[in-house]
Order: sequence, then structure tokens, then C-alpha cells
Amino acid sequence: MVESIARVRHIRVTPMKARRVINLVRGKQAVEALAILKFAQQGASEPIYKLVASAMANARVKADKDNLFLDEADLYIKSAYVDEGTTLKRFQPRAQGRAFQIKKRTSHITVVLATPEEGTK
Repeated sequence: MVESIARVRHIRVTPMKARRVINLVRGKQAVEALAILKFAQQGASEPIYKLVASAMANARVKADKDNLFLDEADLYIKSAYVDEGTTLKRFQPRAQGRAFQIKKRTSHITVVLATPEEGTK
């Protein structure tokens, strides 16, 4: 069984919007997930597409290192989650000398790909 992890940190997408996209692909085959993400309308789908592709490349490198056969069609998304990153705090001027705080949220996204167990095939 090959298992690979890919992470992206401090990505400028709010965690709530990124979770909507992650929920579309969680548990699916990796190749199918790439197809879904390629045509998804949400802005968070592009960085998540790159992340899944990176996890597939990590699995390929890990299998080559361990001298294992890897069929990319067997890879599936074992787990995928979005954590909240740091929040950038900015200020926008308002009337009568006041300031309004703007919170620009960031996300930490993690994707774990795996091949099925030998006994479950």
C-alpha cells in the first residue's frame, strides 16, 4: 500500500470556501477528483487541483523509491481536510476618521492519497 501526503499552507482562500470544494472530492479516485476540480466553478478548485496532482506525484516518487508498482488509477483520496491558517488584518478607512477592520483569512489544506489494501481488492 502506497500512501502519500501533500500540504499547502497559508493559501489565500477562506477555509469555509475551501471546505466546500474538498467535500466534492473526498473519498473519490484521484483521477476522477482531478476531472471534477478542473471544471469546478469555485476559486478554491485551482489550488486544490494542484495539491491533488502534487500528491499523485509524491505517490509516484514514493513507489519508485520502494520499488513498488503503482497504477495511478488505483489511487484514491483517503482523507482531505482544511484547517484555518493565520488571519491577515487590514484596515479600511471609514467616515469621520474611523477605521474598519478587514480580516483576510488563509487556509492550510492537506490531502492524503492511498492505494487500496491488498485484501480489499
